[in-house]
Amino acid sequence: ADADVVREFDLKTRTFVANGFNLPESKTSIGWIDADNVYVATDFGPGSMTRSSYPRIVKAWKRGTPLSAASVVYEGSVDDLFINAYRDPTPGFVRDFVERALAFFSHERVLRGKDGRLTRIDVPNDAKMNVFREWMTVELRTPWTVGGKTYAAGSLLATRFDDFMAGRREFTVLFTPTDSTSLVDYSWTRHRLILDTMENVVSRVTVLTPRRGAWKQEAIGGTPPMSAISTHAVDPEHSDAFFLTVEGFLDPTTLYYGTLGKGRAAPIKHSPAFFDASKDDVSQSFATSKDGTRVPYFVIAPKHLKLDGGNPTLLYGYGGFEVSMQPHYSGSIGRAWLKRGGVYVVANIRGGGEYGPAWHQAALKPNRPRAYEDFAAVAQDLVRRGVTTARH
Repeated sequence: ADADVVREFDLKTRTFVANGFNLPESKTSIGWIDADNVYVATDFGPGSMTRSSYPRIVKAWKRGTPLSAASVVYEGSVDDLFINAYRDPTPGFVRDFVERALAFFSHERVLRGKDGRLTRIDVPNDAKMNVFREWMTVELRTPWTVGGKTYAAGSLLATRFDDFMAGRREFTVLFTPTDSTSLVDYSWTRHRLILDTMENVVSRVTVLTPRRGAWKQEAIGGTPPMSAISTHAVDPEHSDAFFLTVEGFLDPTTLYYGTLGKGRAAPIKHSPAFFDASKDDVSQSFATSKDGTRVPYFVIAPKHLKLDGGNPTLLYGYGGFEVSMQPHYSGSIGRAWLKRGGVYVVANIRGGGEYGPAWHQAALKPNRPRAYEDFAAVAQDLVRRGVTTARH
């Protein structure tokens, strides 16, 4: 139900705090301002929720006072999706933000000053915005013309946050998509930014170091090919240490640990293998959809596969919510299908995020049939190549 019960917990005594910040079951968002104050968005009574049944009001709540005494920070419309507020506690860069969700992919952001004054952060509502220390990054879902320049959808931009709020509109372009590349995610360490990107649905990791003009770029190597890689900073406030999580269709999830500037990351933990992958191989091909679009797909199959049309084949796809079907390990697919000689195919159909926002947007609303046409095109290509037949 997206609802939960909130109870404050004392980590020293390992007990719930009597008369603490406790709330009954509701669709609640709550976060610390400081030790005795929180931002809370919850069901405050009739009229306090949106039509989507999420909080429409966020308040500041002081310890020891009833929820009814909490002061209003921001009030949205009943037609909004939800309202939320939070504090960035980074020493020297403490800031308070309000987020107004207009729709699933549309958010308005507001900076809350120490005096309670609210100032809208003037970036596109459909962009993803992040503030870290002195930097603001903006990931675009549609083109944006600002400061006399137009930036492409799927780009990642950076500027100094205080400069932007003062009216300057000068950005450094950190990533621009191409026909084969897209941005997946990014993660700050203390002094650098790690980009997770994809090239034809296969992960690439790049490290950027801020400097005047174009930021310095370095690749992180040493990871297996045909893999899905995600990065996470260990402690962005203090260090450049990071984790890499790597998995593939035939490789269980492996956790790497490293520090930027101190050599390659090393594996420190492996998930167990649930099937013998030594007899299988992974390849990638492209099908042509009905409108001429190239659609990538992965084939996981026995080595030296006979292209005689007789291979039992399981074809899978998703195509929604900008979710990318990257290489992933499945013990059940491995044991129940690959081990028995079956072929497993993952189709990267439109509606997902394999080639950035445009790949998702290409299969929305009246264009939804494109996702199914892509899926059918992959099936037809498998038959054309002799991997399988309709009967198999």
